[in-house]
Amino acid sequence: MNYVVRRLGSAALTLALVSFIVFTLIALPPGDYAETIAYRRQADTGTMVRQEDIDAIRLKLGLDRPFLEQYGVWVRGIVTRGDFGFSFRYFAPVTDVIRTRIGYTLVLVVTTLLLTYLIAIPVGVYSAVRQYSAGDYALTLLGYVGLAIPNFLLALILLYVSATVFDTSVGGMFTPGMESAPWSLDKVVDLLRHLWVPVLVLCISGTAFQIRVMRAVMLDELGKLYVTAARARGVPARQLLMKYPVRVAINPLVSTIGWDLSAIVSGAPIVALVLAIPDMGPLFLDALRDQDMYLAGTLLLLYSALVIIGTFISDLLLAALDPRIRLGYVR
Repeated sequence: MNYVVRRLGSAALTLALVSFIVFTLIALPPGDYAETIAYRRQADTGTMVRQEDIDAIRLKLGLDRPFLEQYGVWVRGIVTRGDFGFSFRYFAPVTDVIRTRIGYTLVLVVTTLLLTYLIAIPVGVYSAVRQYSAGDYALTLLGYVGLAIPNFLLALILLYVSATVFDTSVGGMFTPGMESAPWSLDKVVDLLRHLWVPVLVLCISGTAFQIRVMRAVMLDELGKLYVTAARARGVPARQLLMKYPVRVAINPLVSTIGWDLSAIVSGAPIVALVLAIPDMGPLFLDALRDQDMYLAGTLLLLYSALVIIGTFISDLLLAALDPRIRLGYVR
């Protein structure tokens, strides 16, 4: 219990520090949304924008206040009311803007992470047990290809293949007309038909990397004396494999859940743009481009929170798998 409390406190402290760093990064570039509004009006009307006009817009939006005061107001709203601020671009509370998109993002991220480990662990075990076999060489080749192909290029390839070979479009999350329909079995099936492409694109490089890690650790464990001693005692091969080497070899994979979440989250916006997925990725890119600071800061904070939560889950799983961590022998 003490271990869980310590890790939870560490996660909360990290999230608080990340919130300040996020707000600083969003406010760091020159200019703000007041200038964006002013120059858009200039482009639409053809009239020159004066500095007084920009200052008036800045005063109306509350962007004239000092940085620390703006940060304090933002954090106070999050902690006390769950209010993440106001989106200037959409002229609505940030929570209302992201509410319809956060579900798609969570489904995409969680599904990708689960698929990564469901594939990487058994394939890595097979490659280690069947070292230098034809299957091992084939999986190694596929792994290197998966690491080499950029996500956006793979998304374009799968879009082309689905349109030309299977005569179907997998862009977006639903077929036209299905997105506004009430949830039913048909809608879930339609979601799954479209979900496999972005999930495959996002998980392929992470899966290829984790397969190599699992294979390397398994080979190291299979050569140790405790495995030889267990074989000499007559322990069945399958029981020996699952009880000792696999259990130990999973630890490095479990410890990198936070890293995998970071890779998935960083790759999701580009994939979402290519595949026209209505998740938080395109919203985040638009917010950065328009300097919609509260929307961009909230999305970046949520992405960071996913990584912190993933690291916390990783700590809990490691404590469950390895008694040394739970008892404090390994820190």
